This record gives sequence, C-alpha cells and structure tokens, in this order.
Amino acid sequence: MRPTPISEIARVAGGQLPPFERGWRGAPGVCLSAPSGAPVTSVAIDSRVVQPGCLFAAIKGQHADGHDFIGSAFARGAACALAAHIPEGTATADGTGPVILVPDVEAALRALAAWYRSTLSIPVIGVTGSVGKTTTKEMIASVLGARFSVHKTPGNYNNELGVPLTIFGVEPWHEAAVVEMGISHFGEMARLTELVRPDIAVFTVIGDAHLENLGSREGVLKAKSEILLGMTEKGLVVLNGDDPLLSALDCAQRKLLYGLGAHCAVRAEQALSLGETGARCDIVRGGRRLQVQIPGFGQHMVYTALAGAAVGFELGLSDAEITGGIAAYAAVGHRARVKDTGFLTLYDDCYNANPTAMENALRSLMDLPGRHVAILGNMLELGETAPALHAKIGALARELGVGLLLCTGELSRYTASAAGDIARHFETKAALMEALPALLNPGDAVLVKASRGMRFEEIAERIERLA
Repeated sequence: MRPTPISEIARVAGGQLPPFERGWRGAPGVCLSAPSGAPVTSVAIDSRVVQPGCLFAAIKGQHADGHDFIGSAFARGAACALAAHIPEGTATADGTGPVILVPDVEAALRALAAWYRSTLSIPVIGVTGSVGKTTTKEMIASVLGARFSVHKTPGNYNNELGVPLTIFGVEPWHEAAVVEMGISHFGEMARLTELVRPDIAVFTVIGDAHLENLGSREGVLKAKSEILLGMTEKGLVVLNGDDPLLSALDCAQRKLLYGLGAHCAVRAEQALSLGETGARCDIVRGGRRLQVQIPGFGQHMVYTALAGAAVGFELGLSDAEITGGIAAYAAVGHRARVKDTGFLTLYDDCYNANPTAMENALRSLMDLPGRHVAILGNMLELGETAPALHAKIGALARELGVGLLLCTGELSRYTASAAGDIARHFETKAALMEALPALLNPGDAVLVKASRGMRFEEIAERIERLA
C-alpha cells in the first residue's frame, strides 16, 4: 500500500482529528487519540499478521471479535486501528494508539478500498465465474508477469473482506493487478465491483454453483454480471464463448470471446492433453498463432490459457511473452494437483466443488493411465436441486468408466446410489480413510474432490502416505 497519512485514512472513513481525553467514547467517525506521524503502509484484519505501519481493522466475525485484539495489534506496531468501539481494559483506552471510530467497520474498510482504488492508474483485471476463478487469476498473472510487475489476489481473498485487502496490497511499483471476485448472493458482486472497478472483466464459466441462493444458472449469470456495474463503456469483457449463457451476454462494454468454437476471437486449435504433464495447443487471434505448452492438468487448462492469452493480447504483450507466461504457470493449493506418490497417481482437486467443477474433474481423471478411482463428497449450497445434481455426478462416473467410486457425506449417498455397483458409501470420512489401504491398488489414478467444508485434504494427505 502506498504510504498514507492517518489523517487521510480518517478523512476517507468520515472522521475528524481533534484531541480527545483519554477513554473518550464519542460519536462514530472520529479518531480517538492524536495520530502519530507514522503513515499507514498496509491493512490487516488479523492482529497476528500486523506489522509496523499497519492499519488494523477490528472486524467482528462469527468466532472472534477483532475489537478484543486492538491492544495486541498496537503491541505489534500498528499505526492505527479502525473500530466501532473500544473495549474496556484495552491498551488503547489508555491512549497508546489512534483509533478511528466508525459505525460499521466493514463499510469503512470498503470505503477506504474504493478510495485507494481511485488513486491507482494501472490496469485492473477482475476475474469471476462459477469454476476456475483462482486458476484463471493465476494464469493471467503469470502471463502479465512476463512484462509487468503484477499484484494478484493472495490465497482465497475473493470475498467482501478479502477483496479490500487485495486492493490495499497494490504497491507503488506494481504495474497491473488481477483480482479474483467470488460471490454467493445477489448484490455481493455489485458491492465488490464498486471497489475493484475493473478495466477488464474475465468470465470463466457459468455453472451450478450457489444455487441455494441464486436459484438457477440464469440467476448465477445475473449475479456475476453485476461486475459490469463497476466498469465504464471503454472496458473489455472477456467471455468463455463456448458457454452459451456467456456467449449471448449483452453488455455495453467491448466483448472478446475465447474458446474452441470458430466464433471465438481467441481460440484454441489442435488442443491435445498430455495427461499429468499438461497440455498443448495453438492459440489463434487474427493473424497471430502461438504454440503453447500448458503446465497444468485438466481439460479446463486450455480455457485458462486462452483467458490469459486474451488479456495478454489486450495489454499489448508479444507472442513470446504470452507463451512464456503460460509456460511459467504454477498451480496453487489443492487445485488440480497431480502427483505420482510412487504407489499411485493422486489427482488432488479437493479445494472446492460444484457440479460443473466435479464433471470437469471426472472427465480429466479419465486422461490419466491406470484404474480410475474417484473419492467424492458433498457439494454444498445447491438447495433443493442437491439430490438430483449429486445423482447426476454418480451416473456420469459410471458412464465415463470410473472403476471405483468411494463416497462419504449425506448428499453423496445420491452419488453412490446413481453409480450402482462401482460405488461404496461410507458413513464417516474416518471410516473411508481407514478402508483406503485395502481398496487402492498400485498404479491407480485417484481423484479426491468435495466442497471445502468436507475437508477432503485429509484424505489426499492419507493417500500420499500409502505405500
């Protein structure tokens, strides 16, 4: 974050900076204790990561209230804090640090992020969709990194708390920013796009995600399309042209379609999966043809490379920079990670799941050699459609020729039932993990996937220890 005076932080948050007596509990929107001369150089909502110069925002969460850690934040060198009140007994009640009091800390944090975004003159790329947001964000950042100093969303900071922190992470030396934007309710994207105001918006795919709140794929598209509200008509919207809903999207901004279809301006030709080592294809736009190697497993990686190339084309990168950026891509976390354990091939894709992502993973599994084993759990937030969508995945596994399907979780009963005699359902995750040594064979290709709440990374770690 560009060094910013505390007085400016307080102004943007709606505050004043007169001196107040120690322990004062005045109206919201003022700064308790006179500010020091040290500027704010970063923002945090977790007191454990506070460093000197940091603004600590005291967020009240489900399990902890940041207000209880204001004293700890100042002990670690915080320049100031943003809070709705000062708990009795904290160090700041004795006047040891400036605290900006506001009615709503999260709203004030968003206001600060929107203001900070307004000071940036670099291109900002927003990434949304039902599947592959993080992978696409990483690919775009890798491509742009061939020329620019790029800031990107760290980890899974893609929601209404994470996006402001991502924006604050832009430093004076950055030349581009790639921001992942995830939502599960109507109106969330509208609030996020007010902060991000992307110059380029990239859509991955519209799938059956968060249907409990959004109702249908059309509802998902409507909610995701709120990103356009933060864009000017000069902006560019990069869309997966093989997704019928996205291909038909009507917007005021310029549209650029990517995909395999001939109607796509940026398209892949001669796409070839190379199994666990990745894929290759030709990426074509107009008279330009790039031969690319994609170091990521899964059929979806061709689309990810196309999205990265589309943004690269728009920002003027050369063919060599785009191909080099794609080749430099590296997967993060438990996303489409393929590993030869010495006993079997583990396809660890257990970071999260929805029906679209689950289908893609199953189809990609079939590209690996060996007996195909899928270990699947619940897909969450699907509402009344959940039983039918879980059953559809089980039927697909059988249709594709999966050799063994192992399931746990109440909803995955429908998956196992639809798959028939290739499937076994376990009452608990512990029971499934205990049975793994007797069920898995040397040379198997094993997919592990479920929604994040299932914590299937424990299963992936158990498989890695098999010998």
